[in-house]
Amino acid sequence: MIKIISLTTLLLLTLNTVYAAEAGMPQLDPTYWASQVFWLTIIFSAIYFLIAKIFVPKIKGNIDARESQIRKDIDEANSLKEEADRKLQKYNSLIDEAKLEARKILSEGRKKINEDIQSKKEQIEKDIQKETLGATKEIEKFKINSLNKVNVISEEIISEIIQDIFKEDLNKSSIKATVSEVMKERKNQI
Repeated sequence: MIKIISLTTLLLLTLNTVYAAEAGMPQLDPTYWASQVFWLTIIFSAIYFLIAKIFVPKIKGNIDARESQIRKDIDEANSLKEEADRKLQKYNSLIDEAKLEARKILSEGRKKINEDIQSKKEQIEKDIQKETLGATKEIEKFKINSLNKVNVISEEIISEIIQDIFKEDLNKSSIKATVSEVMKERKNQI
């Protein structure tokens, strides 16, 4: 770049006739060119130095810092993603275990309830059989007692009827035998 500036300056100095200088533009007057080149070189050198030595390193440092921060954030995001995946797998496995445990508890509960229902059903059936047997025995006792009472009542009624009709007492054993025979015949009919 310095070569180009030097060559341009030299070329401008060698030209004697510059039409713009005659028109009143002092920048194009060859007498001022040396000072203009001097200040142009100083200003551009200062700007180059500021840009090259101060601004570019700061910008490059910021870009590098951003790049490293982005890499760091990406790495952190990847590690968090991996951790989230592990936790999701753990969560899914816990859910699966809980489902299995719930099914197990549910099946055990059903089994226990069915066993309880079956045992209570058997107990109720036994109780019903006992009650039925007890009721049957009571009915049989009641029948026997009733028949005995019917026999006794029949004997008394017959003896009173005979006493009222014939005005005399018959033998109680013969009345008893006759009533027993009639009752047996009736029992056989039923």
